[in-house]
Amino acid sequence: MKLNKFVDQLPIMNTLQPLERDIHGSYYEVSMEEFRQKLHRDLRPTRVWGYNRQFPGPTFDVNQGEQIQVKWMNHLPEKHILPVDKSFHHLAHLPEVRTVVHLHGSETKPESDGYPEAWYTRNFKETGPVFKKEIYEYPNRQRPATLWYHDHAMGITRLNVYSGLSGMYIIRNEQEKRRNLPEGKYEVPLMIQDRSFNEDGSLFYPQGPDDAGDNLPHPSIVPAFNGDTILVNGKVWPYFEVEPRKYRFRILNASNTRGYQLSLESKEPFYQIGSDGGLLRKTVKLNQLSLEPAERADVIIDFQGHPGENLILKNDLGPDADPDDETDEIMQFRVSADASEKDSSTLPKNLSHIPSLKQNNIHAIRNLKLAGSEDEYGRPLLLLDNKKWVDPVSEKPRLGTTEIWSFTNITGFAHPIHIHLVQFQVLDRQPFDLDQYNKDGSIIFTGPTTAPNLNERGWKDTITAPSAQITRVIAHFAPYTGDYVWHCHILEHEDYDMMRPFRVVDENEEKS
Repeated sequence: MKLNKFVDQLPIMNTLQPLERDIHGSYYEVSMEEFRQKLHRDLRPTRVWGYNRQFPGPTFDVNQGEQIQVKWMNHLPEKHILPVDKSFHHLAHLPEVRTVVHLHGSETKPESDGYPEAWYTRNFKETGPVFKKEIYEYPNRQRPATLWYHDHAMGITRLNVYSGLSGMYIIRNEQEKRRNLPEGKYEVPLMIQDRSFNEDGSLFYPQGPDDAGDNLPHPSIVPAFNGDTILVNGKVWPYFEVEPRKYRFRILNASNTRGYQLSLESKEPFYQIGSDGGLLRKTVKLNQLSLEPAERADVIIDFQGHPGENLILKNDLGPDADPDDETDEIMQFRVSADASEKDSSTLPKNLSHIPSLKQNNIHAIRNLKLAGSEDEYGRPLLLLDNKKWVDPVSEKPRLGTTEIWSFTNITGFAHPIHIHLVQFQVLDRQPFDLDQYNKDGSIIFTGPTTAPNLNERGWKDTITAPSAQITRVIAHFAPYTGDYVWHCHILEHEDYDMMRPFRVVDENEEKS
């Protein structure tokens, strides 16, 4: 279906207000519901799922150290709006519609982390094997940052998020405010997603692979899916009216599979000031910004030199792109002739202090493979360290210790790897001969180690692990013990079966 671009104005998600607030914190209630929302001028209203009947959901805007409680309520129907493959993870024996919310990037106790098996159905009628509580607690003691919340239910995360269950979450403090960055209406969240639509305006998601044979389950999970339209803040190819001045954009890639290579058609640079875990040490000037699923980038764009112009945010699809692929454009900025007020914001060179974890004692080095195989139907089965979700926990970092996790990607494509609970630092990457590895299992390096990109040198919770490279990260496992997960954030991979539990243990547990 061909849709005209830049005919709908960019929506800004409303900020969620607490039902109660006192000296101990704030209390919110958020419901997950099915409804219809108009995603493009020429589309009929689309049936979607959303938090508080909104897609994307409302934005949490909280202060550092402000303890909040959220009751996430499932008011969804019993039947899914997308095709559910029940051939794995014993899904045939579970309710079709289940949800559990993960606050991505948060330092949260395990019972509030959104563990995949802590799912629940409408009105908490049925719950998963590790469900513990109806009200989640978020301490927000970590650095100011752009986080996001989304569904994390076992085996159907890709479907629940694609249906609309995602939203932004911002932590602030006074120290960051003193940086005099663009604020108020000049600070804008941009949640980028891709979708495809049927002729009646409903969401399209494949029933199975294009070459699905008769032996495959129906429906059948697909190993990847890229939609043919781009949405920003829930609108297809929107435009946004800006003034000739500096703007701060908190950009999130909330797509299931698609990565983005963003640039401005005008060649105006991005000034990246923050990544997943908050402000960088120094501002990084970029002509192109790469974002894999779940990664965030906090950037400043200065429109001062473009009064009266229309600028397009582009997506580089690479040299082999289909000329009919329209996802090479994201949105349009319409710059007014004049600014409504003087731009007194600044673009600081130095932003924050980030102590290096390399100075810590290293308690363990874990060598972990990102591997591919096939299931009994011949479908791709992507695994972490050749283990499935149901295999026993093998990563048990001790509370308060620092570890290096080394991801060896022996598949043919990149994976964005997310570790729950922690914000980590990227150490380096090193390429190796994948053909040689496939012959005899040996690692023959084909080049030196390379330092992370300048905009990867802050705190991260999701990192790109390229094919035929070893990507190393270092993390301090604190402040809580308990069960968490790490996984590929391509949601089709995460659901089957590229996700593993890990357990943060105390000293006594480790010795036992």
